[in-house]
Amino acid sequence: MSCSRCLLRPHLALSRPLHHLARPSLAASRQLSSTSTSYATTQTSSPTTPPKLKPLTQEQRDFLSSALRVNQAGELAATLIYTAQTPPIVTRHPHLRPLMKHMYDQEAGHLQTFNALLAKHRVRPTALYPLWQVLATGLGWGTAVLGREAAMACTEAVETEIGDHYNAQIRVLLEMVARWRDDGYDVGPELTDLIATLRRIRDEELEHLDHAVEHDAKKAEPHWLLTGVIRAGCKGAIWVSEKV
Repeated sequence: MSCSRCLLRPHLALSRPLHHLARPSLAASRQLSSTSTSYATTQTSSPTTPPKLKPLTQEQRDFLSSALRVNQAGELAATLIYTAQTPPIVTRHPHLRPLMKHMYDQEAGHLQTFNALLAKHRVRPTALYPLWQVLATGLGWGTAVLGREAAMACTEAVETEIGDHYNAQIRVLLEMVARWRDDGYDVGPELTDLIATLRRIRDEELEHLDHAVEHDAKKAEPHWLLTGVIRAGCKGAIWVSEKV
């Protein structure tokens, strides 16, 4: 019996420290609760500083409206050019079907992007929409009838002007952002998203330019005259669409 008690005593002695660690005292619980409440109060009592945004000037609003309007018109024209070029080109050069579809699909995506931006910011499209539709379709069909090289030269000329146009817009927006940051203002996500969108679309347009050169755009005859006329027409269309 005494041996049994001796064997049981160590277990009884060990049970107290374990029980004590598992259940803190009431005072300790109150202290922990008070500390947690104090920490939570400290965390929630420091509100985040709202971003310091600078309102757009009327000149900046006009620039952005003009940029969205002309970009949407340009992407509409691009989709119509490829739509008109594709049947004659792929009939004579079936291996170009995937390339023509790839370029058209990207242009259609660009058009969808700018359609959404026009609607979101309530910017009216160009009043010369019907005219650009006719001219773009005629340009696409006419160059395709002249042959693969002429069609690719058309793409080369158009994308050269469009690439320069997007670069100019991006440059203006980056300068605007830099001035705001120098003055201590934050830049809202809409503007940074727009810059990223313009960069992406510009890069895809320049990709089309590379494709055109790779597929003998320079061999169109007379190359200098064909591309010169198309580039001049693009510049005129851009200038008019920015204003009308």
